[in-house]
Amino acid sequence: MAKVSKRAKALAAKVDRQKLHTLADALALVRECANAKFDESIDVAVQLGVDPKKSDQVVRGAVVMPSGTGKTVRVAVFTQGPKVEEAKAAGADVVGMDDLAEQVKAGNLNFDVVIASPDAMRVVGTLGQILGPRGLMPNPKVGTVTADVATAVRNAKAGQVQYRTDKSGIIHAGVGRASFQVEALETNIRALVEALNRARPTASKGIYLRKVAVSSTMGIGVRVDPAAFSAASAG
Repeated sequence: MAKVSKRAKALAAKVDRQKLHTLADALALVRECANAKFDESIDVAVQLGVDPKKSDQVVRGAVVMPSGTGKTVRVAVFTQGPKVEEAKAAGADVVGMDDLAEQVKAGNLNFDVVIASPDAMRVVGTLGQILGPRGLMPNPKVGTVTADVATAVRNAKAGQVQYRTDKSGIIHAGVGRASFQVEALETNIRALVEALNRARPTASKGIYLRKVAVSSTMGIGVRVDPAAFSAASAG
């Protein structure tokens, strides 16, 4: 059995795993415990009242974090014609069509987000086995297949986060860094919850927002009282 480190013991002693905290208190505690030698990511996990086995209850979408995410995002855009210059002007790191597809096939995947105009999907569609497993396949549900590639690029650069329920009905999302102030992290989480509330499936009955927890990369989870988002948790 592996030994429990002194750091892990100290963190566990600070956190009551069963207590429901206000969002601000939970974030303050997570930041206090985020004492690794790097700027830890702050993440949120939201248990939704959905049945993820049913296709009409899968919650998926994207939201721009008002305070950003603290991450530098590299964006690739598949498009052609005048939209090439529009994408570049918006800040895209690499723009192309068949030439970009060849780079992808060669294993050059030095980007975090892929955006495509609708007319480019004939090319992007051939890359599904490469982009899909990496979570890079463009999808209109999250705004990455769009005629307005410039806006999509700006959103990605501004800190847009994609979300999707996992097989347990949980949404996982990065909402910033430990160096962020509590207010900035709280603003981001509330923006995410508002987006989840708007995306609530009509088939979801009862309590929608079941459990919420925040954590840092090397820390432990701190539970948040769902009542902090009363409008989103109502049945």
